[in-house]
Amino acid sequence: MSKSRILKSEGSIGSLLVSAFFIFAGIMTLYDTTGYSDVDSKVFPQTVAIILIICASGSIIYQFMRPSTEGGFGQGVWWRRVMLIVTMLVACLAMPYLGFLLAGSIAFAGGLISAMHDRWSVGSALLFGCCGLLIMTAFYALFRYALLVPLP
Repeated sequence: MSKSRILKSEGSIGSLLVSAFFIFAGIMTLYDTTGYSDVDSKVFPQTVAIILIICASGSIIYQFMRPSTEGGFGQGVWWRRVMLIVTMLVACLAMPYLGFLLAGSIAFAGGLISAMHDRWSVGSALLFGCCGLLIMTAFYALFRYALLVPLP
């Protein structure tokens, strides 16, 4: 299969565009952190930006080394993808008003519903809900009390 044919598939073009966007976002984040006055506040965004650039670059390299002939989104249910994106946006917009834990609950529930392909049972719903509450509380405690990051 020639390289020109590989790069014309929807999956390859989409992967390359998304990877290029994430590299750009990482570079912009690194640039933005140069204006931070507090050295401690630079560490987390710079670390995430560097990891984002490395992973997106790896994705581009991988796409050229082992291209996919599958186009676009592949197989799957479209509403799951839309629901995940919408719940993440709603959680981001709600966080200043509802706080970290409630907005995190919205994101977790939307992500869980989007990812759950098996039949729901009362036991699985309770188990996943309790695990989610435990994980969100642990993250809240980590950021709020151990790392001293102010959260809404």
